[in-house]
Amino acid sequence: MTITQKINLFFKEVWVEMKRVSWLSKKDIWRYTLIVLGVTIAAAAFLGGLDYIFTEIIKRFVLK
Repeated sequence: MTITQKINLFFKEVWVEMKRVSWLSKKDIWRYTLIVLGVTIAAAAFLGGLDYIFTEIIKRFVLK
């Protein structure tokens, strides 16, 4: 079997497998995207708040 035949076989098998995939609906994709964005923003705000608090503590007690 030549390399070209192997490549063609590979893509044919990929095509067959992609037909078997259970794809999400657009509604589910939007819902999960918004959940990920919400959790990311909440985590960033929390970590930013901790960074601010620890920076203020260091400024007041360590750097004086």
